[in-house]
Amino acid sequence: MRSTSQNGLRVVWVYPDLLSTYGDQGNVLVVERRARQRRLEVSRLDVRSDQQIPTSGDIYLVGGGEDRPQRLAAERLIRDGGLNRAVSNGAIVFSVCAGYQILGHEFINDLGQRQQGLGLLDVVSSRGEGARCVGDVLADIDERLGLPPLTGFENHQGVTHLGPTARPFARVRFGNGNGSGDGFEGAYHDTVFGTYMHGPVMARNPHIADHLLKLALDVNALPPVDDQWYEALRNERIAAATQPA
Repeated sequence: MRSTSQNGLRVVWVYPDLLSTYGDQGNVLVVERRARQRRLEVSRLDVRSDQQIPTSGDIYLVGGGEDRPQRLAAERLIRDGGLNRAVSNGAIVFSVCAGYQILGHEFINDLGQRQQGLGLLDVVSSRGEGARCVGDVLADIDERLGLPPLTGFENHQGVTHLGPTARPFARVRFGNGNGSGDGFEGAYHDTVFGTYMHGPVMARNPHIADHLLKLALDVNALPPVDDQWYEALRNERIAAATQPA
């Protein structure tokens, strides 16, 4: 893992003008706060779609978006190449919904065409023909990551299938997840993560933010912080997901 700069952790919010639906920008706020609660120096850079993606970031966050902005974001990220180079340098990427699909090999765009993705995750996304996946989700995160259950909100028509080098981020207890019928939610490989979960997902699951911080710092543990507010939200949303409709 690369070392952080003398200015501390560098968090990059990718294309907030195109990919920032359902409160996903809250993920950036949570990562920043979790770092500062540990008295860690952290700098944040919001990179719009007409700007170049820096390759010197430590953690890159990519949100969800509507169909046309998703296509535009994918085209510009491919032309730019900065996110792929950052990953090659050891950066961490966490993506949500449309951002998750963009990180894969391909997805179906707003024109009904196959759209090339960044190939950072071994996944392929298509458009489902059944009912839209909407509602609260509860899932068990891959035990290799050592994280508590995942809670989030999904709202997508996409169906994502994992290739051999991608591991499922979680296995669904309630909800749809990837929509492929295999019970998986999201995917990850090394330091690149994707999920369909909004919420924003970091507010519901602050341990994910902590995991990204530990990867960036190359440490096994972080000092404890007050999780009372986060746990209250988690318990509320987990109860909502498990209650019959």
